[in-house]
Amino acid sequence: MRKLVGFMAVMMTTLVLAPAVFAAQGTAAAGGHSTATWVVITSGFAMAIASGLCGIGQGIASMGASQGFARNPAASTVIQNMLILALVLIESEALYTFAIILFKVVAK
Repeated sequence: MRKLVGFMAVMMTTLVLAPAVFAAQGTAAAGGHSTATWVVITSGFAMAIASGLCGIGQGIASMGASQGFARNPAASTVIQNMLILALVLIESEALYTFAIILFKVVAK
């Protein structure tokens, strides 16, 4: 119940603050920083978050494959193929994030 209440509080805060964020002027925000500067800064945070989550996902996938190898050595070929597919899909998340960030930063 506490998690649900916390999640709802975060969502309500996000919904309340969203109009103010989107209403900000693009030429110069308070403090003399342009919007392009904030795009570069937030792009770094986005890539860091994506890379961290990919690392966690790859660790969990590797752990599951290792447990599968230990429990059923006869199925090692299938487990290895599924592990490679999973790692490729997980890594593509970071690559898509990098491509989007590169497009947004270079397009500015």
